[in-house]
Amino acid sequence: MPSRWVEMKIPTTKVVQHADVVFEVFDDDGKIGELRVSQGGIDWYPRAAQIPAKLSWEQFAAVMAERR
Repeated sequence: MPSRWVEMKIPTTKVVQHADVVFEVFDDDGKIGELRVSQGGIDWYPRAAQIPAKLSWEQFAAVMAERR
């Protein structure tokens, strides 16, 4: 099983306002993708993608509730 790790880049403030919090996700083969967290929701950019998969916080909550 490949190893995975996550790197996080956050703005200097603790409340997410105008800059996204960015999580870069890697495995043994390189970057898997990037998760960007903002006030409006979350965006997932898979490896080499230019258009993200976007979810509002309400949509994200519904997806996570289904997976319990």
